[in-house]
Amino acid sequence: MIDRIQRIIDIVVAVLMLVLTAPVLLAVAGLVAWRLGRPVFFRQARPGLHGRVFTMVKFRTMRDLDPARGLISDADRITGLGRLLRATSVDELPTFVNIVKGDMSLVGPRPLLVRYLDRYTPEQARRHMVRPGLTGLAQVRGRNAISWDDKFALDVWYVEHRTLGLNLRIMMETVLTVLRRDGIAAEGEVTMPEFMGSRSRHEAANV
Repeated sequence: MIDRIQRIIDIVVAVLMLVLTAPVLLAVAGLVAWRLGRPVFFRQARPGLHGRVFTMVKFRTMRDLDPARGLISDADRITGLGRLLRATSVDELPTFVNIVKGDMSLVGPRPLLVRYLDRYTPEQARRHMVRPGLTGLAQVRGRNAISWDDKFALDVWYVEHRTLGLNLRIMMETVLTVLRRDGIAAEGEVTMPEFMGSRSRHEAANV
C-alpha cells in the first residue's frame, strides 16, 4: 500500500515541480551551455530498484576530461557554476523526470555508481529493495560529510522503517539541509571519495 500511495505522490509532486521550475530549468540550461558547452545534461547509469540500471539525468557541473589542459580529477573539472548548482541542489532539478518515469522516488537511498554493486555487503545491498530517492535519510543526517558505512546503515534503516510520515519528515528536513548547504562534500573532496567496499567485506573475503 505504501508503494502505491508513494508512487502517486511522486508523480504529482515531480510533475508540479517540473512545471513550477520550468523558468529556472531554462535559465540554468542556458548558463550551462554558455559556460560549459554542450551537452547541457549529465547522464549516467545508476542502479535502481533491485539493482536494475537506469539513466539518471542532472545538469552538467564539470568540464570534459582533458589531460592536456590538466582537467583530470573532479576537483580540476568542476567549475564555479557547477559548485553553485551542487550547493543549491539545482543541478538535480532534471532528476524529477526520472521520478515521473518511475526510475526513482522523492525519498529513498541515493542512487550510486553501478560499479559499487559488487562491493556492498549483503546487508548494505538491501538499500536496493526500494526505489532510489532524490533525497533520503542519509542526506538529512550528514549528506556527504558522513562515512560510507554510516550512510549505508541509514539507508538500510530507512528500508526497514519507511512510512509515509517518515518520507514527509525527510522531505521537510531536506529543505532545511539545502538552505543551510550542510554536508555538500566530504573533507578534501568534491563530493565523496570512491566507495571501495566496507572493512567487514574485505575481512570476510580474506578468511
